[in-house]
Amino acid sequence: MNIPFFRFDQMHGPIREDLLQAATRVIDSGYFILGPEVHAFEEAFASYCGVKHAVGVGNGLEALHLALRTLGVGPGDDVIVPSNTYIATVLAVSYTGATPVLVEPYNHTGNINPEAIRAAITPATKAIIPVHLYGQSCQMIDIMALAERHGIYVIEDNAQSQGATCQGRRTGSWGHLNATSFYPGKNIGALGDGGAITTHDPILEADVRKWRNYGSEVKYYNEVQGYNSRLDELQAALLLVKLARLDSWNEDRKRLASRYNKCLSGVGDIQVFQLAEGCTSVYHLYPIRTNRRDELQSKLSKSGIGSLIHYPVPPHLQNAYDKKGWKKGQFPIAEKHAQTLLSLPLFPGLSDDEQDFIIETIHSFFT
Repeated sequence: MNIPFFRFDQMHGPIREDLLQAATRVIDSGYFILGPEVHAFEEAFASYCGVKHAVGVGNGLEALHLALRTLGVGPGDDVIVPSNTYIATVLAVSYTGATPVLVEPYNHTGNINPEAIRAAITPATKAIIPVHLYGQSCQMIDIMALAERHGIYVIEDNAQSQGATCQGRRTGSWGHLNATSFYPGKNIGALGDGGAITTHDPILEADVRKWRNYGSEVKYYNEVQGYNSRLDELQAALLLVKLARLDSWNEDRKRLASRYNKCLSGVGDIQVFQLAEGCTSVYHLYPIRTNRRDELQSKLSKSGIGSLIHYPVPPHLQNAYDKKGWKKGQFPIAEKHAQTLLSLPLFPGLSDDEQDFIIETIHSFFT
């Protein structure tokens, strides 16, 4: 078999005509920037997340950055982020001039540890960015309680977990402002770049809209030194089509993850991430951990099976941050995950036969 890490055919094939009709509608309308398609998608996505407002922006990194700027985060402030996150979370903090403060995740869930957050809070702490990694919700009740106790903002990084829940409440609905990405490979992905910010607060929503559009609420009148970060009309129209399928695609991901969990249990030294109590996952990724990661990836590749490493170099060891003074060994859980984690193919449309072949190949490798 030839099984890529990810493919779109089973997602886009059944909705091809709907996507084409949406694209044609945009072309024929003559509205290409901040028109009716963006407005319609913002309303639909806000409803899906369980919030009052959503604001479409250019991509996930800009969503994080604009959320931080809207909340007034800047030089002299600290922002707590997970030590094992994708670097975009850290970059967004750096763009504001604030200081990213890395804290470790739980080893068994891969998500940020609320107790580690508590220990890292100082008078300089302005915000926390919990990242719902690999599709699983963070323990938002504990995180929000900490934030309220200390008067700290919370910005969820919801790029990998659209549709996941904590205690029945969807991610992207907990924080003061919450950022998500519609990069094509996400659970709901555009056919290009895109992102959004969600919130319950109408004042923050209005401020985000200014920050994304040159700092302007009324054309040619600029209230802040804003940015040009606007979700495209075409992408909004396509995302609106795909949003209607998101829950069914997430159910397919959950089913595939359940099969992996059952069939890989006790195989070699494989460890899989566990769900925290009251939290669900929509399995944006299915990472396993093994001390023989590189050998296993080579075996899978030779068998025609794609896989990816998320993420081979944690933020504190990236050259981009070599002047921060972070040292190797400072964040051992993040480093161990970087050395042992391998993401297996998991996407809507992956067949049982294909998954069985992946499982059999892994069994063969360890036996």
